[in-house]
Amino acid sequence: MQRSRDGRCKCLSKVGLSWKGSVDEDVVELVQPLTGREQFFTASSCAGCIILLDGGINGFEVQKQNRCWLLVTHKLYVKDDVIVALKKANGGAVLKFEPLVLHVQRQQLQDAQILHSVAIDSAFRNSGIIVGKRGKTVLAVQSTHGLEVPLSHKGKLMVTEEYTDFLLKISKSKNGGKQEEN
Repeated sequence: MQRSRDGRCKCLSKVGLSWKGSVDEDVVELVQPLTGREQFFTASSCAGCIILLDGGINGFEVQKQNRCWLLVTHKLYVKDDVIVALKKANGGAVLKFEPLVLHVQRQQLQDAQILHSVAIDSAFRNSGIIVGKRGKTVLAVQSTHGLEVPLSHKGKLMVTEEYTDFLLKISKSKNGGKQEEN
């Protein structure tokens, strides 16, 4: 754990383990009260994202590995971007919405247990504590509000643009955004 001159953890300036390499701008306000405490720092964070993957679907089981990433964005309403990316699909394109996820590393297991209780009580039901072999303890805070929908099969679009728009609005509402009416 990196420390500043006064001994406090360099929480928000520390590059996380996520591919993005920084705290997601939309979760800074959520993360700051935690990371302002010496016993916590974020390992990774994401306020929610839309992913469009292309590749074969084995029995409709979707995996990120061995698939082409057509679109990855933290903007939750990107209909035009999804439609453009979807036109590049050759196999089974799948739209995924992944909700807020926050990985918090802590010094003591009891700190993680308290934070885990708060997360569960705050409707983040997919939260859990991971204890590594060397004693590293990480709390993963995540809700159950994900979405994963096949949009094409063997390169053929299986849904309308209107339905894709509907799915994006649902994704936005699952992440606390207000669903827009047309």
